[in-house]
Amino acid sequence: MASISKLVSPSPVSSYSVSGSLKSRSLQPKCLIDFHSRDVFNARVSSSRLSVRNDVVRGSLIVRCSQLEGNGSQIKRTTLHDLYEQGGQSPWYDNLCRPVTDLLPLIASGVRGVTSNPAIFQKAISSSNAYNEQFRELVLAGKDIESAYWELVVKDIQDACRLFEPIYDETDGGDGYVSVEVSPKLADDTIPATAPCVPSIKEVISLGISVNVTVILAIWVLVKLLISGKVVLRLWVVQLIFSLPRYEAVIDAYLDGLEASGLSDLSRVTSVASFFVSRVDTLIDKLLEKIGTPEALDLRGKAAVAQAALAYQLYQKKFSGPRWEALVKKGAKKQRLLWASTSVKNPAYPDTLYVSPLIGPDTVSLLILQPQLDLAVSTMPDQALQAFVDHGVVSRTIDSNVSEAEGIYSALEKLGIDWGYVGSQLELEGVESFKKSFDSLLDSLQEKGKLP
Repeated sequence: MASISKLVSPSPVSSYSVSGSLKSRSLQPKCLIDFHSRDVFNARVSSSRLSVRNDVVRGSLIVRCSQLEGNGSQIKRTTLHDLYEQGGQSPWYDNLCRPVTDLLPLIASGVRGVTSNPAIFQKAISSSNAYNEQFRELVLAGKDIESAYWELVVKDIQDACRLFEPIYDETDGGDGYVSVEVSPKLADDTIPATAPCVPSIKEVISLGISVNVTVILAIWVLVKLLISGKVVLRLWVVQLIFSLPRYEAVIDAYLDGLEASGLSDLSRVTSVASFFVSRVDTLIDKLLEKIGTPEALDLRGKAAVAQAALAYQLYQKKFSGPRWEALVKKGAKKQRLLWASTSVKNPAYPDTLYVSPLIGPDTVSLLILQPQLDLAVSTMPDQALQAFVDHGVVSRTIDSNVSEAEGIYSALEKLGIDWGYVGSQLELEGVESFKKSFDSLLDSLQEKGKLP
């Protein structure tokens, strides 16, 4: 699954400065991530390997309430700060591209982590010249297209990690992560949280490797570079989770891994489980429209939030009681729920539909916003991040009406909605979508790689 080796970093990393707020830093070890097949990995964790060696986006955004005032040293609080401090939910941003310093206004606005995926990188690389120089050097050095891609990605991860480092330190590794999905070609290996892959979660956790379980795809690699020069790898198995049975299996694998680790101190092992939301409504709404009865049509737009609320109930149940308390004594941390796919797909629905009803302690909300190209622009597309900053209300909602969520879930089953089918179908669609995006990304790089 993953192995880590170290060697000396050959060149310095550039430092960042925005309004003089960040001081220059000397180079710390960098990371190079390589993917290739291998029959075994240490304790036979997986059939694929990720190695990290010490050597080795243009999206910019300012939300209205985060603009500089006075002498430029003060930044207004936003709803995202309240979301974390009052609601216990960490807002992460789903976009990473060069220059990564464009993330600074977002961090100041309350964003506490960042993720990316092949579709985001494909758009950034194909529409920007920011990657050209490094990519050309890699091609001239004989790198194949996919290997060159991963080196581009790792540089973005490293640079962004430096920006989120204060948050990582302040939260003792709770937030401050930068993540990217690995190749969807690994979706059938034991890395992702698709059904055959859940046991791998136990294996990596037992080795003390931090995991992000989002049932579907592969894994997110979260790399944290510490000032001390140490490299801490956070490997989060990405299983795009679409169903309650899969989520329960993921939690059990996490707990099994903690118990099997043999570690006396479990405090450095962290994990989130990525539970996808809006896509559930996209599929179930279509099924309800086929049924066509008034009762069925009235349930449109309600399935995803209801299931998510029940997932939080499962979370509370699993991370309590004698078994969990025994692990807490060793420093174990709960595996937080990460709400993914929070952007509204149906324009008829409220723009904060998949954010506002899912606020609760120990959760992460993955917010999406199309990037602006001009830092001076303060009006943004009406996506989840800007919508919530603009008119979202912070209040604990995730368990405010559990009985209603249970009623909706049961009503859908009575209408013939098969939750097992929904989860499996969305998982399949997700893998295929990411494969297509990844192939498109490599095609874009192939074009760039045609040197004159």
